Amino acid sequence: MVKFRIYIDTSVIGGCFDDEFAEYSTLLFQEFIEGKKIAVVSNITLKELKQSPEHVRRKFEEIPKENVEYIGLTNEAEELAQKYIENGIISSNYFLDAEHIAIATVERIDIVASWNFKHIVNINRIRGFNSVNLKEGYQVIEIRSPMEIIDES
Repeated sequence: MVKFRIYIDTSVIGGCFDDEFAEYSTLLFQEFIEGKKIAVVSNITLKELKQSPEHVRRKFEEIPKENVEYIGLTNEAEELAQKYIENGIISSNYFLDAEHIAIATVERIDIVASWNFKHIVNINRIRGFNSVNLKEGYQVIEIRSPMEIIDES
């Protein structure tokens, strides 16, 4: 069975401690812990995590190392993120959000998971990101909330 590689941002990790998002973030984390899915994090996510409260950092550490994949911001991803800005998909004020999507796209991640409904999990932005991706020769990227990607079995 192929395991989905799920890029997570800090909203998914912190979501485990938020009344609104805890149920589905916790279920997704359980799937990472059990090895049903691979958690993918970038150096940007890790940098944001360092600025998070201790209990949020500890939550991420619950995932066994063999179920985590680490990826980094490359020049290619940075250029793609800039294309999102140039095409008006997202404001330069939210360049880090654009970088999350670009890194996941360049690294051919299966799904991006986030609770950021304003700048990431937003149908107009998703269409925009994918329009740029296709124009630049990349694949379409799936962007969903944790609620949409957990196994219901």
